[in-house]
Amino acid sequence: MNPRLDQLHPYPFQRLRELFAGVTPNPELRPVNLSIGEPRHPTPQFIKDALVAGLDGLANYPITQGSDALREAISGWAARRYGVTLDPATEVLPVNGSREALFAFAQAAVDSSRHGRRTVISPNPFYQIYEGAALLAGARPFFLNTLPENGFRMDWSRVPEDLWETISLVYVCSPGNPTGKVMSLSDWKALFELSDRHGFVIAADECYSEIYFEEGSPPLGALTAARQLGRGYRNLAVFNSLSKRSNVPGLRSGMVAGDAEVMKKFLLYRTYHGSAMSPAVQAASAAAWNDETHVVENRRQYAAKFAAVMPLLKDALAFDAPDAAFYLWARVPGGDDTAFARGLYEKQHVTVLPGSYLARDAAGANPGKGFVRIALVDSLDACVEAAGRIVRFVGEAA
Repeated sequence: MNPRLDQLHPYPFQRLRELFAGVTPNPELRPVNLSIGEPRHPTPQFIKDALVAGLDGLANYPITQGSDALREAISGWAARRYGVTLDPATEVLPVNGSREALFAFAQAAVDSSRHGRRTVISPNPFYQIYEGAALLAGARPFFLNTLPENGFRMDWSRVPEDLWETISLVYVCSPGNPTGKVMSLSDWKALFELSDRHGFVIAADECYSEIYFEEGSPPLGALTAARQLGRGYRNLAVFNSLSKRSNVPGLRSGMVAGDAEVMKKFLLYRTYHGSAMSPAVQAASAAAWNDETHVVENRRQYAAKFAAVMPLLKDALAFDAPDAAFYLWARVPGGDDTAFARGLYEKQHVTVLPGSYLARDAAGANPGKGFVRIALVDSLDACVEAAGRIVRFVGEAA
């Protein structure tokens, strides 16, 4: 077997199961799981209908590039959302969810030749796929800590100057998982200038871009930033997903868009990778990208949960309101995130994810230590109930 597999860390939710081993939660309380970022709002009926209507497509092999209708739907959505014009034939690819694509992209983007560029930069804390993708591509991850004192931004000055020429790929996540922070235009400008100078590819993970709180004020995306800076899409690939936007995590459908030359190489890789999307899923995906009404309602539900939960938690946990996404990244009393999560599960039957499980030791610290990630994915009533239990747990532990 590939020896690089031995470099992979246990996934955070496996570690969470191990943390809870032997713990019996309060049987009088119904469980509320706020640890995993899995949308639980109902899937819109029109998407289900489009999936069923597309079932005749199961009689055909799909093409890796996807149907014209789907690529045009994605391009049309990008025009409305980001104010950009993407060529559906050369600058857009449908993918089987952003997770699959973010992993596969490193396999195509990393120069693993003996004297090649073998470093991949990742934010820290981070979505664990970035690390696994880098390691299995034969690269060395470099974790760039995002810290409260610099607003959870990626501070490029902390990258050693002699490292830049070894870098093939930089992962960024905006809105961020787990912090909910959004990159500013000046952040994008600095990153684009570094990419132009050193030649690395940028993988911009924007799967939370449609979960924000002020209708009409969406978070800045990489494509918009590139347009505003007059730069074009050189060495830029943007990843997005229908999972959070449209409440279809089981559909496994997303998109990649950007530099036509990068897309051409990635399409070549995917042709061999065997990752063509089912025709029925393509039909449902096109319907979802073409509709915005259900996304507005989805945002309304998340906004209502944050508006209800944050005032309840403000005296129990220390946190800033996220710019976007559906997470609260909260500092816990006492600073022991694993003990907090274990105790909360035992005493109040509420599950949250220790922040240290989402990060690695880098520059002498684990930047997730002392934090927990709270995903407001359950119903409004369940989230409010969980917040009340967290407050009781903190009060009883004080």
